Amino acid sequence: MKKWSDSSILLSIKNPTSEAYEIKIKCPELTFLGVKNQPDFADIYVTFYPINKVLELKSFKQYLYQFRNKIVSYERLANIIYDDIIEIYDPARLRIVMIFNPRGGISSKITIDSDWSARGGKEKFVDWVGQEEVW
Repeated sequence: MKKWSDSSILLSIKNPTSEAYEIKIKCPELTFLGVKNQPDFADIYVTFYPINKVLELKSFKQYLYQFRNKIVSYERLANIIYDDIIEIYDPARLRIVMIFNPRGGISSKITIDSDWSARGGKEKFVDWVGQEEVW
């Protein structure tokens, strides 16, 4: 089965430390074609706790560019990006939040966190528990 995205674009940098730290990445210009073949836009926020590899930012930008001419639903796009980052970097934690621009007066927000038990996590990072997020 052919893979939907080209994750080979993603490059890594060796993690310079064994100490714990958090990397936050924001891309306010994610563009893609929605399921109605119309341009869609989103802000993507990535929270990354590296183990051995760090995500190389230029390659991440190039990776995101590949979606500009692909027709994809919001939900599928969020899961594709999440799955590719998990597969390539195997971080201690990955949280992706995507806020999609309004279309027809409705905006959407999708969040995926590897810490959730529903995603196989142990729910050891409790920063998201009990918080009412306001966008």
